[in-house]
Amino acid sequence: MARVTIEDSLKITNNRFVLAQIVMKRAKQLLKGAQPLIENKDDNKEIVLALREVAASKIPYIIGSSQKKK
Repeated sequence: MARVTIEDSLKITNNRFVLAQIVMKRAKQLLKGAQPLIENKDDNKEIVLALREVAASKIPYIIGSSQKKK
């Protein structure tokens, strides 16, 4: 089932490398005890839950720096 989640998540980020970084960071947060942002009905592992959160657009992210160098 994770493959479908990856495809759904790529619709949001459009870049596999960015997706991997976002999911890795969120999965680490979940492992440290962060509360899930979506319901975990199937008792999924943290990595799958992080992918599902990205696919549901629950994880905000910014690519690059919003501040310009002077």
